[in-house]
Amino acid sequence: MTTDVTCGTKKSRGRPKVFDRAEMMDKAMMLFWQHGYEATSLAELAEATGAKAPTLYAEFTNKEGLFMAVLDRYMARFIAKHRATLFCDEKSVTQALRDYFTAVASCFTRSDTPAGCFLINTSATVSASAEPIVGAIRAKHASQEQTLLTFLQQRQLRGEIPSHGDLPVIAHFLMCIVQGMAVSAREGATREKLMQIIDTTLRLWPELVNA
Repeated sequence: MTTDVTCGTKKSRGRPKVFDRAEMMDKAMMLFWQHGYEATSLAELAEATGAKAPTLYAEFTNKEGLFMAVLDRYMARFIAKHRATLFCDEKSVTQALRDYFTAVASCFTRSDTPAGCFLINTSATVSASAEPIVGAIRAKHASQEQTLLTFLQQRQLRGEIPSHGDLPVIAHFLMCIVQGMAVSAREGATREKLMQIIDTTLRLWPELVNA
C-alpha cells in the first residue's frame, strides 16, 4: 500500500521586487516634463516611481543625477526617432523635413506625455544657479541644431540646396521653429495647429535656401 505524504514546507517570503531602472526613469521623466526640474521634489519622484529615497540615491546619487539620466533617456526615446526621419536618402529634402517636423509635432501633442518638449519645458523653469542642468539642456539643444545642420550639409552636397545657402543660419531658423512649436503645444496648440506652422515653413523653403 502506498501512502501519499505531503511534506510541510515553510512559506517563502518571496523574491524582492526587481528594480526596473528604465520604468523608473520614464515615470520620473513625466514629472520633470510636466513641472520642470526645480519644482519636482525628491519626495514626489519617490512617490511616482515607487522607489524609496535610499534606492534613488543608490542608483542616481541625487536628484541631479536622476535628471541627467532621464535627459539621456528622453533623447534616446524621442529625439533619436525624430532624427531618423531626416536621414533617408530616398526622400526629397522637403519631404524629409516635413516628416521630421510632423514627428516633432506628434511628440509635442501626444496624449500620454505632457504637452510640449521635455527640453523646452525644463529649460524654461530652471534657474541659472542650477548650472549643470542648464549646461546639459543647452548641450542637447545644440546637438539637435547640429543634426539639422548635418542634414542640410549632406543635401547641399547632393545638389538639393544651392551652394551659396547659409546652412548654419537655416539650421538655426529651423531649430527656432521646433522650439516655437514646443511653446505653442505647451500653451494648448493642437497637432493640426502645429501642422499649419509646418506648412508655412515649407512654403518659405525656396526663399530660405536661395536668400
